[in-house]
Amino acid sequence: MTAPQTPTTAEELRGAGLRVTAARVALLETVRDGDHLDVEAIAAGVRERVGHISLQAVYEALHALTTASLVRRIEPPGSPALFEGRVGDNHHHLVCRSCGVVADVDCAVGHTPCLTAADDRGFSIDEAEVIYWGVCPDCSTPRGI
Repeated sequence: MTAPQTPTTAEELRGAGLRVTAARVALLETVRDGDHLDVEAIAAGVRERVGHISLQAVYEALHALTTASLVRRIEPPGSPALFEGRVGDNHHHLVCRSCGVVADVDCAVGHTPCLTAADDRGFSIDEAEVIYWGVCPDCSTPRGI
């Protein structure tokens, strides 16, 4: 038996009903290679891969990729929108109050009353977005010791 082949980035774009362009391929690969990137970092990564791209084109492509669920947009309060390639698993995030670093954390397990709405108001809830705030190990370790 052979292992199933992983689809190429172009195949994923086509499968999501999106037109395949060099810029979209580069953008999706940049997001997936990065770690919670803002638009400026994504634009720089795309430019390294394919040359010039306008910031407006980056915003438009990110909107299309987010709508197609190929990219996830997160917006921690006080931070610019960040984008990541980890999608479809309803994971959450840790944010450092000191330096702003963002890290993934898997869903809470066990008793999670905050993830069950006290009153769903008739909604069929399929996702909860949680941001844990604290101080990362680098910021909590005293320097110069």
